[in-house]
Formats: sequence, C-alpha cells, structure tokens
Amino acid sequence: MTLQQKADALLSRATQEGDVPGVVAMATNREGTIYEGAFGQRVLGQGPAMTLDTVGWIASMTKALTSAGAMQLVEQGKLDLDAPASKTVPQIAEAQVLTGFDANGRPQTRAPKRAITLRHLLTHSAGFAYEIWNGDIQKCQAAWSLPGITECKNASLHTPLLFDPGERWDYGINIDWAGKMVEAVSGRKLGAYLQENLLGPLGMDSTAFRITPSMRERLAKLHQRGDDGTLTPIDLEIPQDPEFEMGGGGLYGTVGDYLKFVRMVLNGGAGNGNRVLRPETVSLMSRNNMGDVRVGLLKTAIPSLSHDAEFFPGVTKSWGLSFQINEQAAPTGRPAGGLMWAGLANSYYWIDPASGVGGAYLTQILPFADKKSLPLYYAFETAVYDSLR
Repeated sequence: MTLQQKADALLSRATQEGDVPGVVAMATNREGTIYEGAFGQRVLGQGPAMTLDTVGWIASMTKALTSAGAMQLVEQGKLDLDAPASKTVPQIAEAQVLTGFDANGRPQTRAPKRAITLRHLLTHSAGFAYEIWNGDIQKCQAAWSLPGITECKNASLHTPLLFDPGERWDYGINIDWAGKMVEAVSGRKLGAYLQENLLGPLGMDSTAFRITPSMRERLAKLHQRGDDGTLTPIDLEIPQDPEFEMGGGGLYGTVGDYLKFVRMVLNGGAGNGNRVLRPETVSLMSRNNMGDVRVGLLKTAIPSLSHDAEFFPGVTKSWGLSFQINEQAAPTGRPAGGLMWAGLANSYYWIDPASGVGGAYLTQILPFADKKSLPLYYAFETAVYDSLR
C-alpha cells in the first residue's frame, strides 16, 4: 500500500468513526510534499468539510516561529543568547522564585540565583510554568489577580519562577517573553516582524495572529471532548485585539503553511527561494541547548484543557532552541535527533534532519493529548516512516 492509500485510510476512518471531527495532515521531504490529506468536518455535524487549506488555532506550534524570529536577531547581533534578558526587556528582572505560601495563601518568593537569558527562555529552563500544568501558578494568579496567559494581557506574564534559571525544565510562558524581546529590538509588533522576516519570505500567507476575512472563511471550530468521549463545538478564540501578540501560542494557520516552515528547517534555513536562517543557526537550534536537564511529564492541573502529557514516555528527551528532541529512537520510526512539538488543540509536527522528512497534523480538540487524536497523529507519523522502508 502506498503512503497516500495508507494515510488516507487511517485518517478517513478516524473521522468516519467519530474519533476526531476533522483532520488535516501532511508530510514532506527536503524537495517537497510527499503526502497531504483532509477529512471530516470543520464543525462536527455542521460541515463544511475539512480541506487542505483549513485554518486552525496552531497554539504552541507558534513557539518555533517566534523562536526562529528571535534567532534571526541573534544572527544579526541584536539579541544575545546568554546575556541577561532584562537588558532587552527590563520587566523580566522582576520575576522571583516561588518558595511557598504563607498562612493566608500569599505567595512567598526570593530573588533568583542568576539572571534569565534568551537561551533559558528558548529551552523552557527559565523557571516559568503554565497554569494548565501547575496548581501553584494558579494560586499565584488568584492571589495577585493575574489574568491567564490566553487573555494576552501584559499582566499575565508576571507569574513567579518555580526554580532558579537553568536548573530544570518546565513548560511555560518563556516564548511569550522571547516574543517581547523580538519586539523590543526590532521596534515592530511580533506579527509584523514575523510577517516581514519569516512568514512572508516562506510564502506562509495563511498564518497570522489576527484572523483575516479569508482565513475566517476557512476556520475550523474548536471542540471539547467530554468525559464520556463526546465532542461538542465550543466558542473559544484568542483575543483579536490583544495587549500583546502571544509568541507562545497566538497564531492561527494552515498545515500547508506549517509544512513550509518544516521544510525550511530540513533545508538548513532556506525555503521558497529565500534564506531566512543560516545553516549553522538551524544546526544550533536543532541540538540540545540545556545541558543535563531533561524534559519530563506535564501533569495536568486543568483537566478540561489537558490530560497528563508526555511524548514517548521512557525515551530520553532534551530541548533545542524551540523544539523537543528525542535523544533515542521513537516508537513511530523516527530516529534519534528528531525535533517536534505541538499545539494545545491537538495539532502536532515533527522534523527529522537525519531522514530528511517531517510533517504536520491538525485537529481542533481539547483537552490536549487527546485520547483519540494523539494516537492518530502517532499512527500518521508511523505510516510516513513505514513508507520510507
């Protein structure tokens, strides 16, 4: 069976059986697309059909794009991976390490032992965490009246650190701060900077923080999976007139657009006839940048938004400047040294420099690490590797 036949059968069956409302998946090698398919509906029970150009909330798949933008500025000497980030965004120096809570539930903090750097931010080792996977962050938000991160208010960035920078890995608002650094040195809003320097040059014309009329016509709706497994469409949208553009998760886009970014990384920084990063920069981004620290399980603190989440439990994982790296071969057939991450609404991508392939996959389902969508993504990736044998 060809990859087209195998993947089509896999994805169409999943929508017909009601595992996912709709799905778009694509794979590429260095030369071009080797698979693309779209199945199911943008809104369950209402249509229209998912199409290859369907737009979805790509959430934390935004992070790799923001990080690439930051690395362009590192290349130009405008940002420094290892200088204190507070030189560029002074407010980040206010972040204190949480030590506990007093009898009244007020957070107790101390100064961090070292300054946060851009490298800490890009590797999620600065000490920040998301409230979705950490109850202590929720307590601090309540005590200090801080909005949640998806409200895109500046105040949402003023949560404490959970540990001293560089000492552990925890997944949080790091790339939102990196986005602020991009804005500070470029003098542009993050979306405008990315459009001019990354999205435009790569031909990613359906990816943006603000949903254009054309994108809205193709937008898939988010769905919430209930405890009984049923899927219900919900109205949830990232603010379209935000205080700040959320570099960690604010973008909407298409799988086809994201595949152009994947292919750029596979080709060492060049895509669509344009060079957006140097080969040595892409190489640096694609290897472990946090020493002996390793990626671990994200334990849910808001079950409606995420299950406990970890890709390939038992496989050692580090972090590059934007990507999780599997240090050993993954069960899908991906060899060691592969890059990947995901978006909260169950979108996923991987980039495999060793084999020269990668892919992207989009559904619009909460909670994250969905019991049906994540295995479907793994099965799609496995089908791609099976086709290479």
